[in-house]
Amino acid sequence: MLEGKRVSRISVRGFAVASATAVTTVGAVVGVAAGHDQGTTDRVEATAADTTLLADIPAGQNVRAQAASLTQQADTQSEAAETAAKKDAEESARKQAAEDATAKKEAADEAAKKKEAEEKAKEREKEDKEQVSSRSATRDASSFAVKGSYSTAEVQAMARSMVPGDQFQCFSNIVNNESTWDYTATNASSGAYGLVQALPGTKMASAGADWRTNPATQIKWGLGYMNERYGSPCGAWSFWQANQWY
Repeated sequence: MLEGKRVSRISVRGFAVASATAVTTVGAVVGVAAGHDQGTTDRVEATAADTTLLADIPAGQNVRAQAASLTQQADTQSEAAETAAKKDAEESARKQAAEDATAKKEAADEAAKKKEAEEKAKEREKEDKEQVSSRSATRDASSFAVKGSYSTAEVQAMARSMVPGDQFQCFSNIVNNESTWDYTATNASSGAYGLVQALPGTKMASAGADWRTNPATQIKWGLGYMNERYGSPCGAWSFWQANQWY
């Protein structure tokens, strides 16, 4: 019965090991009966005692352990996947933000360049108009009735009609300083004559033979002189301010 009990507690190492143990045990018993060394039996008993038997493992424990291990592995893999996905999403968001910022900057730069080009175009257009308007009188000198004398108000009205509106104030500033709107003003020392103090006065004959008595003729000549030499009455006024003459 001793041998039968040991065989029923078979080791998890396999049926072959259990069978070998049983056979060895039987041989040992026979050896003892025949008078052989008792040490053999003791070694067999020790080997059997050190072996983990199926009966010593609770039923179903292996299955639960494997299931727990698989669950832990699945959780670890899931966490790793979530971390990787989060990292990828953050990197994609960073790249997208950088691309959006670059595109926004490029659009702003393009808009600024376009605006600058439009402003320059407007300035050139304005300058062209000013040059055209400043070089052409709005009314010709010959359109005024010839009189024996003219008041200051009448002379100023002529100038307003002949000088472009955006240039009139500059023209008026020069005339105020040169003759105070007296079309017969004469500089005793230099001989300069008229509203714009042409030097000599005979220069104004190119605008009309009546340059001595007709303020419209003097205005015509003065406007042409300012346009030709300084680009416009305002250009002449800027020079006058710096030099007190023009």
